Amino acid sequence: MEIGYFTMPSHPPECGLKEGNDWDLQVMRWLDELGYQEAWVGEHHTAPWEPNPTPDLLIAQALMQTKNIRIGPGGFLLPYHHPAELANRVAMLDHLSEGRLNFGVAASGLPSDWAMFNVDGMSGQNRDMTREALEIILKLWSDPAPFTYKGKYWTVTKPDTMFDFLKPHIKPLQAPHPPIGVAGLSKNSDTLKLAGERGFIPMSLNLNPAYVGSHWDSVEIGAAKTGRKPNRQDWRLVREVFVADTDAEAWKLSTGDMMGRMMSEYFLPLLGHFGFKDYLKHAPDVPDSDVTVEYCAKRNWIVGSPATVAEKIEKIYDEVGGFGVLLVFGFDYKHKAEAWHHSLSLLKNEVMPRLAHLGSAKKAA
Repeated sequence: MEIGYFTMPSHPPECGLKEGNDWDLQVMRWLDELGYQEAWVGEHHTAPWEPNPTPDLLIAQALMQTKNIRIGPGGFLLPYHHPAELANRVAMLDHLSEGRLNFGVAASGLPSDWAMFNVDGMSGQNRDMTREALEIILKLWSDPAPFTYKGKYWTVTKPDTMFDFLKPHIKPLQAPHPPIGVAGLSKNSDTLKLAGERGFIPMSLNLNPAYVGSHWDSVEIGAAKTGRKPNRQDWRLVREVFVADTDAEAWKLSTGDMMGRMMSEYFLPLLGHFGFKDYLKHAPDVPDSDVTVEYCAKRNWIVGSPATVAEKIEKIYDEVGGFGVLLVFGFDYKHKAEAWHHSLSLLKNEVMPRLAHLGSAKKAA
């Protein structure tokens, strides 16, 4: 099993945009120094607790300040970008990364973002646009011949050479393209079916492990359509993680600090508005009122000493049937930076060696 990082990025509303960006860069440098495999950066436009509409600006800076870690958007919200522009932008970013770029894509799930861009997410238009945009991007990168793609949402032309020397020429450094990752939330997720269909990296967001187990079913359903055999080693699970020297200290630093604040002020109320609190419950008969920060910390989060955290990760691994990469969910701990660094360090150096045996028996689905 490998470890990585997934950041929305999350910052409290009073945090300045540059201040938040600087914290995210600091964490990226730590992750690289500690030997984390990868980091993913989200895109959101209308969420004060998730204030980054331009993940590629943070990624470009982070790539310049790191040496080994793979970094990518987690993901670009495809309904809000012209596919030809994004194809060129991502290809350029891949060259700047010297081949360390991952390309995460997503359909967007915030109604306020849908409203800003006039996308009908309630009807699933955002998912249709995502599939179409991705098809255009991959065609621009792979088809050497000129073409015109007339889709439902975009018409894109790859022109032949004009005036002797004007022609499309920008392609990714990685062939045929950077690894593509897609994040899923819902049961029977269409996005994760797409991952299975196309052999993309599936990422399950931070929900109850028992619920997340159903996500691999979606990957397999998608893979069956195209005759693929998905590998559980490719599956990423995003989890809230806080490791400290003792269980009591980890509990205090998580539930009693920024993790608890973000959950109580933003994430839990947001899921409540969507009727998504069921995704956090260990059993369907648990009332919504019981789904509190403490409930999530006890049932879903991975919080504790290195020994406790190792035990919890192995339990989740067994519950879902195996996965390849644990992605630590990012929080803003710039006010207690050393505690967050210590948590990341303990996870890498104290927890992961205890889990070295995982993966040997479950490499295939």
